[in-house]
Amino acid sequence: MSGTTFEFDLVFALPGESSDEDAILDALFEAGCDDAAIGLGSPGLIGLGFTRAGREAEAVISATVDQVLGALPDRTVLREVRPDLVSLAEVAARLKVTRQALQKRPMPPPSLGGLYRASEMPPYLSAVKGKMRDGFCDASAWFAAAPGAQRVNARISLAELPRTVP
Repeated sequence: MSGTTFEFDLVFALPGESSDEDAILDALFEAGCDDAAIGLGSPGLIGLGFTRAGREAEAVISATVDQVLGALPDRTVLREVRPDLVSLAEVAARLKVTRQALQKRPMPPPSLGGLYRASEMPPYLSAVKGKMRDGFCDASAWFAAAPGAQRVNARISLAELPRTVP
């Protein structure tokens, strides 16, 4: 598929009785999610990282959510799409610079508890040069997904998005 590349993470809460990690991994593979980086480190949660292409971030993210929910156990709940609210440390890691290097630059105002909207960062970072600029190019798919992640998270909060398998 052509279009823009988007890099995003989906976090789901699994129902209490879902402890068969091998069955979950097999179901995700069979559903075509073999491109996901999967994290099962926190009990009751599963995180999936994707890099997918399409025309618009929200549509790509929503289609991926539907695909994943079709593979996961009943009563699985979509909790969050990332990147949305991010710390300077997360942004610095993506850019391969120090958090202090970002603190020296103008940034958008924080949104919540020192967290920033990833969707607001690119205009502040696009003019940078050198190592940070190279990191910005490397992180472009992550920043490209941010507006879609923000909209999907808003739809989750407003109960406008079916985020669970009945």
